[in-house]
Amino acid sequence: MSRNRARSALSSFFSWCISEGLLDANPVQGTAKAAQNGSRERVLTTEELRELWHTLPQINEGFADIIRLLLLTGLRRNEVGLLTWNEVDFKRGMIVLGPDRTKNRKTFELPLSTQALAILERQHRRNSTEFVFSDKGYQDWDRAKQRLDRKLGIAEWHLHDLRRTCATQLGELGIQPHYVEAILNHVSGHKRGVAGTYNRAKYADEMRTALQRWADALDQITA
Repeated sequence: MSRNRARSALSSFFSWCISEGLLDANPVQGTAKAAQNGSRERVLTTEELRELWHTLPQINEGFADIIRLLLLTGLRRNEVGLLTWNEVDFKRGMIVLGPDRTKNRKTFELPLSTQALAILERQHRRNSTEFVFSDKGYQDWDRAKQRLDRKLGIAEWHLHDLRRTCATQLGELGIQPHYVEAILNHVSGHKRGVAGTYNRAKYADEMRTALQRWADALDQITA
C-alpha cells in the first residue's frame, strides 16, 4: 500500500475511534500527503479534479461519461468501457459484473450513487449492440486520452489513477478500509484467509452510502 493510502486508512480508523468515544482527536489530521511522483502512486488533487471535470464537456460525450463513471465508481477501465446493458440493474441501482468480467473471477455487485446512475440513464440505447459505450465496447482509449490531455494543464496521469483517487478520497471521507476494499472488489486485507472464508457480508448498503458520500463530495469539489 502506498504511503497516502496507508495515511487514509489510518485516518479512517482514528475517525472510527473518535465516533466510538475511544479518542478525542485524529492524530493523522494536519499531516501532509506524500508527493505523488510515480504513476503507481498518482492521486489527482482536488484542483486537478476540478480542472478535469470542467474540461470533460469539451471532449467526446461518451468518453467524458466513461471518465466520470471511473471516478465515481472506482471501477477498472474495461469494466466500464465494455459495460453491457444487461450488467446494469436499474431497478436495484447496481452494476453487476459476472466472473468473466472481474480480475478476481468472482461476481461483483457495485451499488451506484444517484450521480453515477444518472450517467447511465442518459446513455442512448442502440439496437445494433448490447454495449453501453460504442458499438463494440469502448476501444479508442489512447487517442481519446491524448485529446483530453491536450486540453488539460495537469501533470501526467493515467486512467487507473482515477481508481486510486476514488479509493483515496473514500478514505479521506472516513470510510472504513473494509468498505473501500469491497468497493474496489479487492480480496485482500479484511477478506483474506480465514476472514475471507467466514465473512461473506457484501456490505451493499455501506458501499452505496460510501459512494454517495464521495459523489456528493465530488459535486462540491467541482462546483
